[in-house]
Amino acid sequence: MTRPWGKKWREIMSVAKIIEISTESPVSFDEAMREGLARASKTIHNIRSAWVKNQSMVVENGKVKEYRVDLKVTFVLD
Repeated sequence: MTRPWGKKWREIMSVAKIIEISTESPVSFDEAMREGLARASKTIHNIRSAWVKNQSMVVENGKVKEYRVDLKVTFVLD
């Protein structure tokens, strides 16, 4: 199929997949997100975006013990 701008539809279309990952850190939400993406990047290539689905904290004796983040990660398939 050819589009008016001259490129075949197949050449400009990409297929993406969204996965959900959970990650945690004793330091901050920011560190949890960064560590989660770093870990995901070891086995998943072409990551294009991520967004926070949920954030929560584990509290112990009135203090934050862990910051937890659920991320949705989008990557483009080869």
